[in-house]
Amino acid sequence: MKTVGGIMTKPVKTIGPGETIGAAAEMMKKNRIGSLVVVKKDEPVGIVTERDIAYKLVAEGKGSDTKVKDVMSTDLKTISEDKSLMDAAKLMAAHVIRRLPVVKNGKVVGIVAIEDIMRSERIGEDPDAYSFS
Repeated sequence: MKTVGGIMTKPVKTIGPGETIGAAAEMMKKNRIGSLVVVKKDEPVGIVTERDIAYKLVAEGKGSDTKVKDVMSTDLKTISEDKSLMDAAKLMAAHVIRRLPVVKNGKVVGIVAIEDIMRSERIGEDPDAYSFS
C-alpha cells in the first residue's frame, strides 16, 4: 500500500501568521509552489494558497502588507504520513481541497497535493491506456 509519507513533499515551506502576504507571495514564487502552511510555535494553524491571495487580497483591494493571518484558511485538514493515498484522496474530496499538510506528533513534516497522488498512481501504468487515437 502506498502511503502519504512515501509521496509527500518535504521539507514543507511554512510561514508565520504575522508575516505579510507580500512575503508569502515572494516565497511561493521563489520556490515555485502554490501554498504555504502557516505555523505558530511549530504547529500548523492554517494554510495560505495562491487562490486565497487572489480572492481575499486582490479582489478586495487589500495591499501586500496585509498579514497572512487575515487571508489564510484556518479550517486546516491534516493527515498522518502512515495513511494511504486513498485516505488522503477521500479527505481532499470530502472537504474540496487540493493540499494536505502531513503531520507527525503535531508537527508538519510534509505536504501532499492531489497532483502528487494522481502522479503516483499513474507510475507503471500503460500510457496507451489513456490514448484517444
